[in-house]
Amino acid sequence: MQKYKVTFLPDNKTVEVAKDTTILSAGISCGIFINSACGGDGVCGRCKIILKEGNVATQISPALDLEEKKKNIYLACLTTVHSDLQVEIPQESRMDLNASLNDIFVKSEEVESKEAILSDSIFKHSPLATKMYLELPKPTLNDTSSDLDRLLQRIRKVQALPIMQTGLTNIRQLGELLRDSDWKVTVTLGKRNDTVEIVLIEPGDTSNKNFGLSFDIGTTTLSGQLIDLNTKKILGTKATYNKQASFGSDVITRIIYARQEEGLERLHAAVTESMNQMIKELCSEHNVDLNDVSYVVCTGNTTMIHLLLRVDPTYIRREPYVPTANFLPVVRAAEAEIKINPRGLLSCVPGVSSYVGGDTTSGVLSSGLYQEEALSILIDIGTNGEIALGNKDFLVACAASAGPAFEGSGVGCGMRASSGAIQKVKVGPQDFEVTLFTIADTKPRGICGSGYISLISQMLNAGVIDKNGKIKLENHKRVRNGPSGKEFIVVFKEGADASTDIVISEADIENLKRAKAAIYSATSILVKHMNFQLTDVKKIFIAGGFGTSLDIESAIKIGLLPDLERKRFIFIGNSALAGARQMLLSSDATIQAAEIARKITYFELSVDAGYMDEYMAALFFPHTDLKRFPSLKG
Repeated sequence: MQKYKVTFLPDNKTVEVAKDTTILSAGISCGIFINSACGGDGVCGRCKIILKEGNVATQISPALDLEEKKKNIYLACLTTVHSDLQVEIPQESRMDLNASLNDIFVKSEEVESKEAILSDSIFKHSPLATKMYLELPKPTLNDTSSDLDRLLQRIRKVQALPIMQTGLTNIRQLGELLRDSDWKVTVTLGKRNDTVEIVLIEPGDTSNKNFGLSFDIGTTTLSGQLIDLNTKKILGTKATYNKQASFGSDVITRIIYARQEEGLERLHAAVTESMNQMIKELCSEHNVDLNDVSYVVCTGNTTMIHLLLRVDPTYIRREPYVPTANFLPVVRAAEAEIKINPRGLLSCVPGVSSYVGGDTTSGVLSSGLYQEEALSILIDIGTNGEIALGNKDFLVACAASAGPAFEGSGVGCGMRASSGAIQKVKVGPQDFEVTLFTIADTKPRGICGSGYISLISQMLNAGVIDKNGKIKLENHKRVRNGPSGKEFIVVFKEGADASTDIVISEADIENLKRAKAAIYSATSILVKHMNFQLTDVKKIFIAGGFGTSLDIESAIKIGLLPDLERKRFIFIGNSALAGARQMLLSSDATIQAAEIARKITYFELSVDAGYMDEYMAALFFPHTDLKRFPSLKG
């Protein structure tokens, strides 16, 4: 097979690939991620590259105009390698999916509310992995029980347990280990479906070293926590971008990509490599030995969990939209290539349907929605936004494809909620000067979801944009024409921790407008479908990767959330991560999560005749029907 070298500029990274490999794939192979929101179909036009040297073959695309073709600009997804190449990746075509692994270390309070963290105490502390120190009686001529029976009997004497099992590896090592340790050992017990497994047997007393991990695998972002299972303490929290975004910005494009040759394997590797890097860093920073980490609980939408486990997601997007599994058995973490103790276990939070997954189950669990007397709603604002409505008597949920804008992706200067992210903005009504607030009070590096919501609200108030999202301010130093239409300069580069000005463009505003319309219309239709009115909802739990900085007033001002009494809104941050952690720390929470998943009824928005009308009406700030927003009159 003929191979050629591709050098990417300005990174000066070189990779050797086979002839007819796409430049998009070549970039991924050497850790360069080129923006490809459509998953390589050649329609989004975001993966533009400049050919400096070499020969390529390419397909015609309407995303490129004649002038661009004259300048040797190609789409990376439609262009294949036919010689040694030098390729330049412009800044606007890049996806910075690596920086956050090294630069972002977030406190748990930045992704969850303190109330969500304190809610761990509502469940009995009974972690899915426990350690038990045992001193076994030595065998004698009068007591000739086998080594394994002796161990099992001693465990049951300390704690009444159901059926126990262990692996052949442990049995093979047991005889010598017991005698070398003078019959003093520590066993790690892991809850595995309906049994308890003896995961590990160690000499001596290591019972004080018992750790686990919880992960929320989002379409755009990946969050993880290292937990001391003995004390329930959150030792550290990390968050980064999901590198699968280089194969498509939403679940549908990734499902399509998974059908390509080695597509499923690449999508699986993209998320597991990031998870393993996060695990390595968390353990290193907190002096935890990987061998002392014996359990991982993962949550995410149905597609993300299928990709994590390398399960074909094809039929999620094909009518009648059936996943391979909603309830998955506990498996070895090593089977999913998660690098903890080699015999450690992995559990995935049960899902509901193809488009309402374990992240919704986790959110309902951690918010306590399933226990509420009054009608309540959970709105999880993310790429694959989910809405759950109900109380202790019923639960119904739907999914709204909002896109990644509120998670800091798909918008020019977007970033996730971490140090340096603009989270709140004030725009002067006369001079249009900008006052801003960043996470960790550092120089601004970009704008996170809550920052965009605040910014658009302030631009509306100041008259910078009209209710359709068009920039109407003229002849001002903060307004200019950019590649995506008019731009409003939020921070000039001199005041930013960035190489360029931090701006919001009309294209960004359009993306954000569509995202907010998807969330609001799904919420409205779900409530109507159950024969309620929005005013009947007494509690609105707001979840999402905003940190804890979402301003409810701004969210209502732009029409993202319904115009209800402000005291009804309760912000809970990353409720999916909180729910996964609760399950890790309590078998009771695990049982409750399974009951919640079985109880939720899935509602398909596309079958509702009024949904598209509702969505189109919401493509306005705040809405075309201002009667729905009475507090915003004038």
